Amino acid sequence: MKTLAIAATLALGASVLGVPVADARPKLTGEEQLAKILQGRQAGKPVTCIPYSQTNNVTLIDKTALVYRVGGTVYVNRPTNADQLNNDEIMVTKLYTSQLCRLDTIQLRDRFAGHMWRGFVSLQDFVPYTKVPDAK
Repeated sequence: MKTLAIAATLALGASVLGVPVADARPKLTGEEQLAKILQGRQAGKPVTCIPYSQTNNVTLIDKTALVYRVGGTVYVNRPTNADQLNNDEIMVTKLYTSQLCRLDTIQLRDRFAGHMWRGFVSLQDFVPYTKVPDAK
């Protein structure tokens, strides 16, 4: 019985120690994260605005870009001050029309410090990416 208890304790200890090892894989850079999102897609002609009401969600990629999904199209915006983009920030967008456009600004607020203002990014052109049709 003692042997069984020791074996169970060792197994539990090994599983607890194994958790940090599983999380130790290298973190992808912003460009690598963006490449993963755009895999199997091709770029279209940049546009100055996208319909904000049809935007499904936005993905913030640290220090790189904002990725908006509208239907099956992914729009990539590489704003000025992109180095300020951080997943620890809350994005505050003020819209003056029903569209999100080039030169619109997004305020960045600190998620953990009482929502203090941390800066802003200014949007640039939106590059649409659509799925590449399967070649047969």
